Amino acid sequence: MDFYKYQGTGNDFVLIDDRNETFPSSNQALIEHLCHRRFGIGADGLILLQNDPDYDFRMVYFNADGAEGSMCGNGGRCIVRFAHDLGLFDSETRFRAVDGEHTAVVCEEDIFLKMGAVSGIEDREGLTFLNTGSPHVVRFVDDLESLDVVVEGRTIRYSSTLQPNGTNVNYAQVLDDNTVFVRTYERGVEDETYSCGTGVTAVALVAHQQLAMLDPIFIKTIGGNLRVSFNRLADGRFDDIYLIGPAKRVFAGTISL
Repeated sequence: MDFYKYQGTGNDFVLIDDRNETFPSSNQALIEHLCHRRFGIGADGLILLQNDPDYDFRMVYFNADGAEGSMCGNGGRCIVRFAHDLGLFDSETRFRAVDGEHTAVVCEEDIFLKMGAVSGIEDREGLTFLNTGSPHVVRFVDDLESLDVVVEGRTIRYSSTLQPNGTNVNYAQVLDDNTVFVRTYERGVEDETYSCGTGVTAVALVAHQQLAMLDPIFIKTIGGNLRVSFNRLADGRFDDIYLIGPAKRVFAGTISL
């Protein structure tokens, strides 16, 4: 099987051209093996590019544990770059993901990915919660550099308040009037990742609501820099949300299944 490795601000993925739909997507153990950093290719997730009769392509995303996941923002930017590399579109595209339609524009290094609308930000027993295609909790801290994100994040990820599916957990520190440093504990990976697209989107919307930061909001992650633009409606909802940043091909190869 041919595969391709892409990364978006350090969030890395195995990309597979599955337009002939021959990949055994029901084999969770295989997907987990391919994502394993010691015994497989190594990635935060695996993404299939499939045909769709109404769109340029369909995105099917699996977490590193092999289970099919919710929307992945950095993965979305990576599959857009992959589809562009395959020649499926010129500069603008429409594709379908698990949470519905997305559009994107390729502009040299950056991918402008339109995210789904967000219905609002909730307080769940003291936790700031919202869904940006995946569920997220956002917490602002003063010293993010020294925080043990895995230990702290895991506690909230498995909190009884957010069961049965749990949540991703983002810790954020304000650096200046329009820049936030973000670190994320991702469910499915069950570890801190270098970056999380739906996570930084969640942080940006909360920073606007709670701290009056204006869009675009610039995000610093361990894996690189992103920015998020959006429109806030009078009823507290958000639309025209764009996750903007680089996505790059790292290498390609073949592997025996």
